[in-house]
Amino acid sequence: MGSAQPVTVVIPARYGSSRFPGKPLVMLNGKPLVQHVYEQAVACERVSNVMVATDDERIKQTVEGFKGRVVMMKGEYRTGTDRVAAVARMFAGHLFVNLQGDEIPLTPKLLNDLIDPFVRSDAEMGTLKRVIDTTEDLHNPAVVKVVTDVRGDALYFSRAPIPLVRDDVDHRAVGGLHYVHVGLYMYTREILLKLASLPTGVLEEAEKLEQLRALEHGIRIKVWETQHASLRVDRPDDAPVVAERLREFEIVKREVQRRDSAYKV
Repeated sequence: MGSAQPVTVVIPARYGSSRFPGKPLVMLNGKPLVQHVYEQAVACERVSNVMVATDDERIKQTVEGFKGRVVMMKGEYRTGTDRVAAVARMFAGHLFVNLQGDEIPLTPKLLNDLIDPFVRSDAEMGTLKRVIDTTEDLHNPAVVKVVTDVRGDALYFSRAPIPLVRDDVDHRAVGGLHYVHVGLYMYTREILLKLASLPTGVLEEAEKLEQLRALEHGIRIKVWETQHASLRVDRPDDAPVVAERLREFEIVKREVQRRDSAYKV
């Protein structure tokens, strides 16, 4: 692992999720969720350091069990961003990525799609969007939507189906108009620590979306588009669906690798 500018990925992993207690430890095809996320981050060549930030001894032991790096966090933290900021106060570094512990990138290239343009830009905070696949996702409050301006800066994030196409009575998803927000952020150290020092915003509290704190306080969030997929576990009934999709993805990946190997021979 390594990059021209060292990049530290922090994976916040809390045991006490209100919708799914113990979520980081749910087993998906023989591995806990947190391990799936960690391994994709470690495999990204643009990443220098990866660590799990947790408040729970069970998660700590699990991460150590698969030889991962883990930091125990004492105290109460409002959001994953605040947890990542606490890690930034403990360790040196200028660039930090918050990779949410329930969002599994299906390829390390997903992280590249954020890190590469971020380091080439003047952005202080950045994230990713992806075209929404289905109208069901557009109307699912667990799937966060993002709207950007012509420069690619975030205008708003919401659990609501935004933007609303007024003249479509069926309110269907429209390619190139509706985008899902992918669960990772990148920050400079300065803006990360500033974010953690700010009070919780009224929009942040209403939507339960930590990135709205930045927008409410005038911090620009640059949004780049990715075409790489990720899988999110939000509730317990998501786990078997995600496990099956991971199995399918691995089968396809092995077949592509087999064909590539045969072609080279």
